[in-house]
Amino acid sequence: MFLNVFLSQQEMADNKPWVLISEIGDKGFHEDVVDIINQHFHIVCLKEFLQNPALHGPKIQGMFMWNFSPAAEPSLLSCLPSLKVIANGGVGIDHLDVPYINSFGVKVTNTPGVVSDATADMAMALLLASARTVIEGHLISVDSKTTHVPQSLMGVEVTGSTLGIIGMGHIGYKVAQRSKGFNMRILYHNRNRRSVEDEQAVGASYCEKLDDLLKESDFVVVVVNLTPDTTGLISHRELSLMKPTGTLVNVSRGLVVDQDALVKALMSGTIRAAALDVTHPEPLPRDHPLLTLPNVLITPHIGTNTRGTIRKMVQMMVDNVLAAVKGLAVPNEVKAK
Repeated sequence: MFLNVFLSQQEMADNKPWVLISEIGDKGFHEDVVDIINQHFHIVCLKEFLQNPALHGPKIQGMFMWNFSPAAEPSLLSCLPSLKVIANGGVGIDHLDVPYINSFGVKVTNTPGVVSDATADMAMALLLASARTVIEGHLISVDSKTTHVPQSLMGVEVTGSTLGIIGMGHIGYKVAQRSKGFNMRILYHNRNRRSVEDEQAVGASYCEKLDDLLKESDFVVVVVNLTPDTTGLISHRELSLMKPTGTLVNVSRGLVVDQDALVKALMSGTIRAAALDVTHPEPLPRDHPLLTLPNVLITPHIGTNTRGTIRKMVQMMVDNVLAAVKGLAVPNEVKAK
C-alpha cells in the first residue's frame, strides 16, 4: 500500500507542468516565494533554458515574468511552441506587446488588486519622508561629526495640506483613503470621474483639468499606467504650474515624468522636491543628475516589496498559469486593445 501511495505521489509530481522563470535570488524570484511555484510546476530558469532550448522549449507551458524578465522577445517565443500563458508579476504591462504575444496563441495575465495597498503605502511613505526631511535627519543623526541638530532642518506640513492624485484607480483611491487620515484636502484627475459615493467616502474633489490640480496641490502623486498618452505626462509645462513649495511623488512608471524637465525644475526651485519610486532606466546611470540633487528622494521601485504582497502576487500568477494550462477561464487575462 505504501508503495502504491508513493507511486501515486511520484506520478502526480511528474505530471506537473513546466514553467520558465528568470532566476532565483536577488535578480529574480525571492527564495521565500519559490515554494509557491514549486507546489504546482517544474521550474526551469532562463540560464538553464538557454543552454539547451531544444530540450526545454517544447515542454514549457507557462512563463513567469518578474521585473520584466524573461523578456517576451520573438527569439524566445519562437523557442516555446507549447507556451500557453505569460504571467506578469505586477499590474503594468507596458513592456508587453499583447497583440503580438496573442498571435502565438499565448495569453497574457497580470496581478491587479493585490499590489494596491503596498503601493499606496509606499506613496505615502515617500510623501512623508520628503515632507519631513526624514533621510536628511537620519544622515545627521548617524554622522560621527554631528554635535548638534541644525535648526535649518525644516520640513513642510502634511496635515491639512492639499493632495493632488493623478490617476484615481485602485492604487490612487487607496492613497486617498490614507491621506484622509492626515486631514488632507484631496483633489484628483482621472480619465473617468469616480462615483459620488466614492468621492464622498474619501472627501475627494474631481478636477476635470489637470492644470487645476497642479496649481492647487501641495503634493502631487502620480499613479497612472504607462501608455502612449501618459508618456511624458509631467514635463516642463506641468511642473511650471506647480507651487514652488510643491512636491512631486511618482509611483507609476519612470517614463510618465520627463526626467530632464524634472532636473531643471528641482535645480531652479520651480518645485520644492520630488520623491520617486520609479525612474527610467532602473537603476539610473550612476552619473545621472537626479542622483546628486539634495531635494530628490529615490527608492528602487520597491512599491510592492513586502513579503505578504509578493506572496499574494506569486499566488495569483500561479492561479493564472494553472487556469491557462488546464484550458479554464483565466481570471486575470489582459485583453489586447
